[in-house]
Amino acid sequence: MSIATPPVAAKKSHSVTHHGITVTDDYAWLRDPNYPEVTDPAILAHLNAENAWFESRMAGQQGRIDALFKEMRARIKEADKSVPQKDGDHLYWIEFEEGAEYKKWWRRPVTGGPDELVLDEVALAEGHEYFRLGAISVSMDGKMLAWSVDDNGSERFTARFKNLETGEILPDEIPGTLSSLVWVAGDKAVVYSLANEQWRTDNARLHWLGQPPSSDIELYHEDDEGFRVGASLSANEEWLIISTSDHETSEVRVVPANDPLGAQRLIWPRQTGVEYDVDLIEDIVFIHSNKTHENFSIVFGPLAEPETTAPLVEGSDDVYLTGFDLFEQFWVVESRVRGLDRVEVRYYGEPERVEPIEFPEASYSAGLGDNPEWAVDKLRLSYESMVSPASVLEYDVAARTMTTLKVQEIPSGYDASLYATERLEIAARDGTAIPVSIVYRKDRAAGGPLHLYGYGAYGIAIDPGFSTTRLSLVDRGFAYAIAHIRGGDDLGRAWYKAGKLEARTNTFTDFVDVAQGLIERGYTQAGRISISGGSAGGELMGAVINSDPQLWGAVVAHVPFVDVLATMLDPTLPLTPGEWPEWGNPIEDQAAFELIRSYSPYDQVKPQAYPPLLVTAGLNDPRVTYWEPAKWVAKLRELKTDDNELLLKTNMGAGHGGKSGRFESLKETAEEFAFILWQLGVEG
Repeated sequence: MSIATPPVAAKKSHSVTHHGITVTDDYAWLRDPNYPEVTDPAILAHLNAENAWFESRMAGQQGRIDALFKEMRARIKEADKSVPQKDGDHLYWIEFEEGAEYKKWWRRPVTGGPDELVLDEVALAEGHEYFRLGAISVSMDGKMLAWSVDDNGSERFTARFKNLETGEILPDEIPGTLSSLVWVAGDKAVVYSLANEQWRTDNARLHWLGQPPSSDIELYHEDDEGFRVGASLSANEEWLIISTSDHETSEVRVVPANDPLGAQRLIWPRQTGVEYDVDLIEDIVFIHSNKTHENFSIVFGPLAEPETTAPLVEGSDDVYLTGFDLFEQFWVVESRVRGLDRVEVRYYGEPERVEPIEFPEASYSAGLGDNPEWAVDKLRLSYESMVSPASVLEYDVAARTMTTLKVQEIPSGYDASLYATERLEIAARDGTAIPVSIVYRKDRAAGGPLHLYGYGAYGIAIDPGFSTTRLSLVDRGFAYAIAHIRGGDDLGRAWYKAGKLEARTNTFTDFVDVAQGLIERGYTQAGRISISGGSAGGELMGAVINSDPQLWGAVVAHVPFVDVLATMLDPTLPLTPGEWPEWGNPIEDQAAFELIRSYSPYDQVKPQAYPPLLVTAGLNDPRVTYWEPAKWVAKLRELKTDDNELLLKTNMGAGHGGKSGRFESLKETAEEFAFILWQLGVEG
């Protein structure tokens, strides 16, 4: 069905005043006051009208969408399974059947015997528009299973339990969880966290199997509304670790896993700006912390006096220590050096003995894989690069040799020799060198189209990994680049800090400067660049189309965090209090208010020409609420001076991650790429 004109949202006067500054918002009405229930007929009518406009405008691209989906699906090995891994008395693996959207979890006894179906996601997802497995955990004795499911995208999971020996599903059911499921007390109980009304995990709770959830015991409660609570086991499974943190401060308590109601031991009391995580061996605690160096160090000490520590790995300006894992005979340190992953084996009592694991390429993504057991002599590793498909490796620690167990298979074919990858450095306007990872076909014409991806928030690094879907652009003459901009921790903690709070705008200018640098080096031209980002990366999209609209030929913003000021002014929203250390608190701090307002994409929409834009949203999204993209698109429609495409697609039965299922989600990628090819005028 063809629709002549896009929907126009009604304007309804609304304003708020903070610090003597009044901000008007004519589209605030798009937030349903009953959220998370969205029932307002006018709001639903507007979202459905936008969806109808999206369908109408994309109808002419359906042939291209179908072709893209077909080729993307052909790169997926439909009947596939993981490499089995030993955990206790069984080997475990996951398996996709031909045509299945979801996987099945299997195991078989190490000593031999029939395969056992542990969990069937296909059956669990049947009849649901959306399905996502949250946590899955087998008890230490291998006899019980705990798992949790979200069937509407709201990220509130219901936990269930199964007897793996009999196949019986227990009557125990815990709704509203948002956490891992940790077996304790001799496999008689599970520790979990509930999401409160504001979608915050402010608790760690103990559930005894066979008892009603109403009798569950709260092991820990967090009073700071900005902190989140989580639980895990030590590597040797002897200690329950209860952690609470926000984006810059941590606090950890431990208690014997076989006595979860026992006295908890606080490792370090919280100190603003100090982040740490721990693991233990008997009564010795290992601590990974930024207390003495912003790139973290690793220390150890007696659990009885955890403040009395000795250094194991010193902090360094050149080496960013990202984590560690303990095993019975050795331990492993993971880090990044100039943005590239490094994995080292180290030995207890031998601080000078450091054995780095070597990887073959100059730019790659690598790290520890699935290593569930305490006593091992071989390590599972993951490895990939922008031209090398994902591999599962096995490293023999004593022999220091590597075996490839599996390489991602691409049924339709893939010849790595056709592609080249580079790691560039492009100077930002303040002189800082910004790393850029780029891949392209060797026969690509100079100056052709280029897709630039970025995120730049929360200290999340974007690895230069492999993507089969990306090939659909690269094989059509695109270069594909990742801008490792400030705000991520690609180059260490200082890199993260240089893109948050008062330095937030570095993230946006870095991205623009990378684009300009790629143009100057002849990789592409202004207007021939497509860009994409999601969530905080969607905020990035909104900022750079306000500042430099002429650079971009097509823009895709997934569940974009664009109404930054209004969201940070509303402490009732799920994430807001925990986000203040990242963005600033505009309620209490006028400088933060003015800075956020100066870059908040929604607040900075102005009358000008904007590039073609595809925006996505999820009605049930608790992270970036649906009204942020809806309001943004409404305001863009009102003020923009061009005739370029502006499309909003709201998934009415999904959340932050869009549609679930490996093929359903692939259809959305095909839509995104079809939009990009259409707007850039690229054939194929």
